[in-house]
Amino acid sequence: MTQLTRISTDIVYEAHPFAREILSRLQNAGFEAVLIGGVVRDGLQAQLQRRVLFPPDDIDIATSALPEEIRRTFHDQTIIGVGEEFGVLLIVAPNGQTYEVASFRVESEYDGRWPGKVDLVRDLETDVRRRDLTINGLAATVDGHVIDLVGGTKDLVARRVATIGDPVVRFREDHLRMMRVVRFACRIGGDIDEATAQAVRDHADAIQSISLERVGVELLHILETPHAVRGLELLDDLGLLAHILPELSNCHDIPQPEEYHPEGDVFVHTVEAIRVADNFILDPIVKLAVLLHDVGKPVALERNEGRNMGGHCAIGARMVKDIGRRLRLSKLQTQRVSSLVRHHMRIADFPRMGRGKQIRFLSEGEVPEASTLSARYPLFYDLLQVLVADCEASAHRASGWAPILRETIRVMDHIAQVCGLQRAREMIDGHDLTDLGLSPGPRLGRILNLVHDRILAGHIHSREEAFAVAQTLIEEDAPSSSEN
Repeated sequence: MTQLTRISTDIVYEAHPFAREILSRLQNAGFEAVLIGGVVRDGLQAQLQRRVLFPPDDIDIATSALPEEIRRTFHDQTIIGVGEEFGVLLIVAPNGQTYEVASFRVESEYDGRWPGKVDLVRDLETDVRRRDLTINGLAATVDGHVIDLVGGTKDLVARRVATIGDPVVRFREDHLRMMRVVRFACRIGGDIDEATAQAVRDHADAIQSISLERVGVELLHILETPHAVRGLELLDDLGLLAHILPELSNCHDIPQPEEYHPEGDVFVHTVEAIRVADNFILDPIVKLAVLLHDVGKPVALERNEGRNMGGHCAIGARMVKDIGRRLRLSKLQTQRVSSLVRHHMRIADFPRMGRGKQIRFLSEGEVPEASTLSARYPLFYDLLQVLVADCEASAHRASGWAPILRETIRVMDHIAQVCGLQRAREMIDGHDLTDLGLSPGPRLGRILNLVHDRILAGHIHSREEAFAVAQTLIEEDAPSSSEN
């Protein structure tokens, strides 16, 4: 087995060159200074050849130096006191990169969310023992030697998540740690030790006292891991899901036609869809759409008096808007998820749409200067990802998504050879139709769409032809005297 006694600091300092300078200067000034937390945990995971980003984008440095001593040591650098009263400073390196340096500290007087009191201390062990998880309590010296005071290395090898000390005490201090336990189980592809898991079950309802914005951030962190399905199962098993996403928890025991969903009820289908999504979806917002794509089914079934789940897409899209506001997602994030939920079944009709309608559907949110499918048509590409996860988690499998993908390729080829929506809009637009005598309104929009459809189908090749067709349509669509 790999001896987990050091991390590769060469890799760390290549990405974060001033970190070595910070550690060395503090040591030369007589202070203890270490890399701590995620950079050490992930450095060891990299040695275990696990899928992990190493080095991470940010690294944390902890030291026995007090803030005023850190300032004196780095008097020649720009320093930002982001949380100086808690012992946290940002040192700005010559290349503009910032490094968080925190004095060793101990926290107390928690209210279940934040510590009411922070005392700065001089020893590393006191600082480590106030942290949440053993795998996050690992430290390393400037040369990469690992300092393990809480058994984090052993837990990391075993893919086990455990709190430092009594889990009940840790969770009473900060209830959000119950979700962090789930997140890190996903991060290391492991499980939660039984005492820690039981403490979560016993105190799961306390998550309701946590800011929903913080809960939303943790949920997205879970979804961005390649083991989000494990996170969903744990959130459900530990009793957290019913408090943070009751709409999804309500999908338990909602039956589906076995012909299409032999996997089971709506919740089971969702779990399987996330399992599929873990294999290829990287964007946590798209994964969130997969997670919520069927949340409208229980409501739809009730409204339809148990006959079917018709309308669940529109119902689910409205529910997602409420969920997005509740979890304090950005307006753009909420809009993306809601749109994906609303259209996740509409895309199945793509091969049967007329060419103009296909191109308009494909082109929503188009980035014309981009060349790849994912970059040029990001909204449609996201919808394809949701479709694949949904179909692969049901009886449809590839028969559900392969025809849509084939038709997408044909439509993109048609756009390349004939015309795209942007070119059609450039050839003739609403202003041109008002010049022909139409007033703004539904009639103008209807005629413009008909002209665009013919352009997109390749039947119109010039602006002159577009105007001639528009004029003919206006004359044919002239309102009768009874409409005047």
